[in-house]
Amino acid sequence: MSEANSVSVQQMLDRSCWVCFATDEDDRTAEWVRPCRCRGSTKWVHQACLQRWVDEKQRGNSTARVACPQCNAEYLIVFPNLGPVVYVLDLADRLISKACPFAAAGIMVGSIYWTAVTYGAVTVMQVVGHKEGLDVMERADPLFLLIGLPTIPVVLILGKMIRWEDYVLRLWRKYSNKLQILNSIFPGIGCPVPRVPAEANPLADHVSATRILCGALVFPTIATIVGKLMFSTVNSNLQRTILGGIAFVAIKGAFKVYFKQQQYLRQAHRKILDSQEPEPEV
Repeated sequence: MSEANSVSVQQMLDRSCWVCFATDEDDRTAEWVRPCRCRGSTKWVHQACLQRWVDEKQRGNSTARVACPQCNAEYLIVFPNLGPVVYVLDLADRLISKACPFAAAGIMVGSIYWTAVTYGAVTVMQVVGHKEGLDVMERADPLFLLIGLPTIPVVLILGKMIRWEDYVLRLWRKYSNKLQILNSIFPGIGCPVPRVPAEANPLADHVSATRILCGALVFPTIATIVGKLMFSTVNSNLQRTILGGIAFVAIKGAFKVYFKQQQYLRQAHRKILDSQEPEPEV
């Protein structure tokens, strides 16, 4: 029994903090703690050193659980009893912290929804006409407006994502040798290429995604301007805007098909030259 006590006393005297590596001889007034299942030299640690280490792991979240990095045993952390006022304040702080992410998400969704409603109303007045659009929305059912107006930007974005020019370009590349008129309009569209270059997915690029979003939201304004310039003789604002939109899409699509075909041919005829550096002498 005395031998066991002497061994225990010797271990107490040989204590070494696994955080700062100090021993009893370095600081005899320090408070020691054995917080986990570790044995040997790693089972002892200064209370102050362990507190600092736990603060680093919790990163300001005092309720986060911390475990020993060696044996993975969770530390038993206790706090002094709080008074009723502090307890209520702490409970309120926790509830607010948990509710804030949901409230922020709701505010963001609501902001996006009402922005879409406002955009839809402005688009209706722009396409139909200011007075006519206000008259239409005043006579419409409010529920229909709350559902229909925010779908306008959604439909525009989905329509912008339909890349009909790519399908037209594939068909023309496939059947252009049978239609000689296409070669006069788009030079080189039916010529054989030495290789088929790889084409990247435009939706995978964040720049293309922003272009789709901006292009879709600006489209009603462009359609209105093109309609006024090209179809000024049409009296109806709605018909003029629809004709302007169709004309803009057709003209833009033709230029885009030509531009993409030239890029395709440029990539297909790409060559890699020999190195200009002299070969090393053997």
